Amino acid sequence: MPTFGRLIGAVLFGALAWYVSLLIVPLFPEGANLGAFQEVNTFFGILAGWTIAGPRAGTGYNASISYGLTTMVAMVVMALFFNSFVVMIENSLRRRYKGAGEAVNDVFAMFVEHGSMMATQDIIVTLLVGGIGAGLVTEFFGRRFS
Repeated sequence: MPTFGRLIGAVLFGALAWYVSLLIVPLFPEGANLGAFQEVNTFFGILAGWTIAGPRAGTGYNASISYGLTTMVAMVVMALFFNSFVVMIENSLRRRYKGAGEAVNDVFAMFVEHGSMMATQDIIVTLLVGGIGAGLVTEFFGRRFS
């Protein structure tokens, strides 16, 4: 059921994902084809905000810090997994794997590789502050308008 808390959660976590994606783009090698990288990550931010933070709005400000961080972690994990999966599909279409097991293993290897690549101080601080801030704002609007 749509609520104002869900809407605000979706908008704020989508904006957080979009901004962090802007911070990540310069970390890729020059000339890397990123395709719809920012749009996909923004979608996962919207999805996480709608399904995780939004329904919990109205449970208290202490809880909002917790569900803000939970939503942020879920958003990052979903985006990392999906982007790694897409790269694996592209590599498998170029016949770079000997079998399905090697392709599946490479998804998790790329997940770790991309995660460590984005583990810079700027990105981590932005995600932590943004997750807590988005959780608090979602709680505020969830209490007032739902």
